[in-house]
Amino acid sequence: MQYQLLETPIEYLKGVGPNRGEVLKKELQIFRYKDLLNFYPYKYLDRTKFYKINELSTSLVSEIQIIGKIIHLKTVEQKRGKRLVATFTDGTSKMELVWFQGIKWIKENIALNSPYVVFGKINHYNNIFSMPHPEMDLLEDYKKNNQTALQAVYPSTEKLQQKGITNKVITRLMQQVFMETQHLFMEIFPDKLMDELKLIPKRDAFLNIHFPRNGDLLSRASFRLKFEELFFIQLQLLSKNLVRKNKIKGFAFEKVGDYFNRFYKEHLPFPLTNAQKRVLKEIRNDMAHEVQMNRLLQGDVGAGKTIVGFMSMLLALDNGFQACLMAPTEILANQHFIGIQELAEKAGISVGLLTGSTKTAERRELHEQLENGTLQILIGTHALLEDKVIFKNLGLAIIDEQHRFGVEQRSKLWKKNYIPPHILVMTATPIPRTLAMSLYGDLDVSVIDELPPGRKPIQTLHYFESKRLKVWYFIKQEIAKGRQVYIVYPLIQESEKLDYKNLMEGYEAISRDFKHPDYTISIVHGQMTPKEKETEMDRFVQGKTNIMIATTVIEVGVNVPNASVMIIESAERFGLSQLHQLRGRVGRGAEQSFCILMTGEKLSNDSKIRMDTMCRTNDGFEISEVDLKLRGPGDIMGTQQSGILNLKIADLVKDQDILKLARHKAIELLKEDIRLEQPEHQKLKEIFESLAQKNNIWNYIS
Repeated sequence: MQYQLLETPIEYLKGVGPNRGEVLKKELQIFRYKDLLNFYPYKYLDRTKFYKINELSTSLVSEIQIIGKIIHLKTVEQKRGKRLVATFTDGTSKMELVWFQGIKWIKENIALNSPYVVFGKINHYNNIFSMPHPEMDLLEDYKKNNQTALQAVYPSTEKLQQKGITNKVITRLMQQVFMETQHLFMEIFPDKLMDELKLIPKRDAFLNIHFPRNGDLLSRASFRLKFEELFFIQLQLLSKNLVRKNKIKGFAFEKVGDYFNRFYKEHLPFPLTNAQKRVLKEIRNDMAHEVQMNRLLQGDVGAGKTIVGFMSMLLALDNGFQACLMAPTEILANQHFIGIQELAEKAGISVGLLTGSTKTAERRELHEQLENGTLQILIGTHALLEDKVIFKNLGLAIIDEQHRFGVEQRSKLWKKNYIPPHILVMTATPIPRTLAMSLYGDLDVSVIDELPPGRKPIQTLHYFESKRLKVWYFIKQEIAKGRQVYIVYPLIQESEKLDYKNLMEGYEAISRDFKHPDYTISIVHGQMTPKEKETEMDRFVQGKTNIMIATTVIEVGVNVPNASVMIIESAERFGLSQLHQLRGRVGRGAEQSFCILMTGEKLSNDSKIRMDTMCRTNDGFEISEVDLKLRGPGDIMGTQQSGILNLKIADLVKDQDILKLARHKAIELLKEDIRLEQPEHQKLKEIFESLAQKNNIWNYIS
């Protein structure tokens, strides 16, 4: 009965109706009673504290409340329309209350010389304090209605304000929904979990999140609701992982044969780090069983993920299967192809490259070789997903920088074989632990957290524009030593013309200071054809040019060990992860490398934190944690996956401890009762199944 009540369309709630219902649906996605209950306040105001007018100061930034009387009203003409000004006093001093809208109604309804409680933000102008559009209650009504010390403040929009759906209105609607549902909220957690975590009942949690009696009950309500939200996310991800391991069969690569062993003993270009060995062991263990591997491989820029990926491919080849690697851009696919072909040649392995630029005749040949099995490894962009691309027996699919691919695209790789191939997802974008647990909770995670020996940490320096001559002098010194330099300009997605202008202005200024023939310059930008880009890149790779001027197209996939300096222009316009990725283009040789961040003189607080973080540390995981705090989870993952993190109350940055606890409890529960069949888990199972039916993105991650 109560469940059905919560499904009632919002327009049927007393005080809503069709018009308000339409606005609530459009602006706040509140369609049913339960959506209103799950519309949580973003802050609370302490309504126990009252100020005196003679205590007011310009340092007060939050809303305040005062008890006093209106002793005078006047209408003031302005350039556009009028404003209504009331003189308000509490006996200690006077201030003004100001309205720019609804003047006629306010004039008719205000009672002069009656005690009011006014509430709002204060302004200070010409030595007078004023409060625009205050909330007002007659003192008598305030005492009757104000039942809680802490008053909830809900998110709002301009449209809601225009339609008169104020915070007061939302609060009244919330009271109404509690009255109509009679606080009958079903408890879903088993008693054992409730006792263990000292969780307050669901009905008390809802009541105290919207109408908290005190601070303690508010924090207990908040904990309960956050835990529940994160618990169900983890339950979905973990059960999916367990179901996959029980249901989805994979190929058992039992053999570690000639390809792997000979490469390891005779052709390995450098000794593996302990982290690489550990990760390879984890991958080998996964692929040795008849269960599909689904593993995320995280490693910082330059940590050596490619060699681990290649050696995983050799395991597939040793067992008579093919392997593929899919990258998000042609530049990165080309880079992988060059690197892997070099390793594969020594072992007599055939490797192909398939991208949007591959010519028709080459494609036909590739398709043929794939189907008859003579092509062992295929590397490419999303061109790999085309229906014409048919493998003889695909055993391992590696996806690089997977957050750039849509879910649908990735699932197409699964269908390239009658039994899904093993999946290895690689990323050079270090993902904060909380995000990895929430986005990739159904993948097993491996981390390469050690750089190859002999690599010197990159020195990062921040200079303001006024120090440009000093930076130019430094570049000339580095070039004199035979080194090469990148100079990168920001990419402003909204305006390719502006990017081009910035880049070309920079190019002209650099050409004047670094004159030919003493210095040679390559340039790469988004308005060039793939062929032109490749030619310019090649000149730089081969050392024919000293300086590479580019937009962020070189962020991933360029490997020039001789390049020792990365200059990032207008560095304040880049995100932390992008700065870190760009920095990773240098430091690939044995020489000391440098990253120089050039910015304007005026920096926002966030920009200062980004510059300081880059100069302080080279640790991508530490940088990703700072980035998460600055930008929030949605921005970090980009539009492809930000919808996944549309949490109602929990916050992945602030609630890391609750997330870990929720994951731990979900693991415990599934170990005890994987199918949720025990009587005490029936309510959990109901909610779990209803979430699964919604086909939300959680069901398709990876």
